[in-house]
Order: sequence, then structure tokens, then C-alpha cells
Amino acid sequence: MATPFDADGAMDEAAALKLATYLLEHGSHGLVISGSTGEAPTLTDEEALLLVRAIRKEVGDDVLLICGTGTNYTRHSIELTRGAVEAGADAALIVTPYYNKPNPAGILAHFESIAAAVPGFPLIAYNIPSRVVVNVPPELLAELAKIDNVVAVKQANNDELQPIEGLEILAGNDDVFLKTLEIGGAGGICVASHLVGPQMREMWDAAQAGDLERAREIDSGLREVYAAMGVTTNPIPVKAALAMLGLIPTDTLRLPLVPADAEQRATVRAALESVDLTPVNS
Repeated sequence: MATPFDADGAMDEAAALKLATYLLEHGSHGLVISGSTGEAPTLTDEEALLLVRAIRKEVGDDVLLICGTGTNYTRHSIELTRGAVEAGADAALIVTPYYNKPNPAGILAHFESIAAAVPGFPLIAYNIPSRVVVNVPPELLAELAKIDNVVAVKQANNDELQPIEGLEILAGNDDVFLKTLEIGGAGGICVASHLVGPQMREMWDAAQAGDLERAREIDSGLREVYAAMGVTTNPIPVKAALAMLGLIPTDTLRLPLVPADAEQRATVRAALESVDLTPVNS
């Protein structure tokens, strides 16, 4: 879920609650708070946990809430994951540590330490080498699967999307949501679902019913939206789209991210119109 900010860059809690409700009413089974799309690098721990508490209170106990708690310092990740447990999250999304480039033994120790600190609390590994430099290959994911409470992987390396024994597979990129369903994956943690949530939910429903032909038909109609969400760094395009549709008050981002330029906005607008979404703002 994108994190709405006001024009001055302060977190807009009221807008976040409205967006959370909208997403749940438009196809999403649950929400990820403080992930890549939520601008986790520029949220304080306090802001992330405040969002979890506020959204939990708003949407009730039955909605799946996941909090991004992975950092490149294991002790910090443990503290933030414990905070997420206390705030009411159902699971944590743990990105591979970035910048310090741990080797496989370090990655394994990182996840083992976090898991040991929150026994029984579900953890989702997040493999996104395009952002963190380090890739977690399938054989290392299989090792992570042996940790009791590592239950799934958000796979954002399209080239290595495959079943992993002991892990649920979640699409990390919109363009492989269908492929993930085709290989028996659980679903996806997506960006385009902010905009075309009902269609993506219908894809998921069709796949569960064994109607992959219908799922493929829907997917083919969403390709322009998927591409537009990658016209520049996420979440710049999706925030532009949400603001165009009046679903958030502004497309403010926190530096070093900046709003979409005119050319990028034109691409986003065209993608919205391709799925019969009419922008109400410029």
C-alpha cells in the first residue's frame, strides 16, 4: 500500500485509512504497510507502526495486515518486527539486507535471528535484487524454508520464479502475477492492484477455479497498466495515478523520490484510460 503524505511531506493518516478501505473494497485480500510501495526507507519506525495500529483499528481483526520490517541491520529488524507484532500485524515482510551485501551464510543467519525473536510469527522473505543488489537463489530460499516461521517469499526476480518446497510463492512484480498463479503460487504483493484491484482479484478467483484461460484473458488487458507502473521508479507512477483518480489528496513523495514529470504522467494517464479509469485531476 502506498503511504499518502500531505503537501509538506507529513504522513496523512486520514488519507491512509481511506486508501486502505478502498483497496479492501476493490479486490485486495489484505494490505502490506511500509513496503517498497509504501516508501519504507523514508518512514520512521514510529510512523510504520502507527499506520499498522490505525489501519488495524479501521479495518478490524479479520483483514490480513503485513508490515515491512526488514532492514540491513539484524538487530533493528528484530526490534521493528517485535513492534509490528505488538501493533497488530499478522505477518512481517523481510527484505534481503541491502548495501552491506551479506553472503548466503549471513542472509540465513539474519532470517534465523529474526525468526527466533518472534516465535510463531509468520515471516515473508522478500527477494528483490534490483533494489538490494544481492539475490537469494532458489537453493537459499529452500534453506530459509526450513526456518519454522518463514512461510512465504515475495519473489521479485522474474527469472527465478518457481515453486520452493515449504514456501508459498507471492508475485513480487505485477507482470508475473499470472505466471505465479499458473505455477500454483498463493498470489502477489502488487502495485497495479491499487488501480485494477477488481480485475486482479478476478484473475486470482479464476485461477483458483482452474479457469486459467479467463485469467490469461484478464491479464492481457492489464499489460499497459503494469508497464506504466514501471515507467519510472515505484511508487512514483502509482502515486501519480492515485492522485489523478482522487484516491489520495496529493502525489507527494519524500526525497530523494520526486513526483512524476509530464511525460511520465502522460504514460500513466494513458494506462488509466486503457482500462476505462477516468482521471479527475491533472
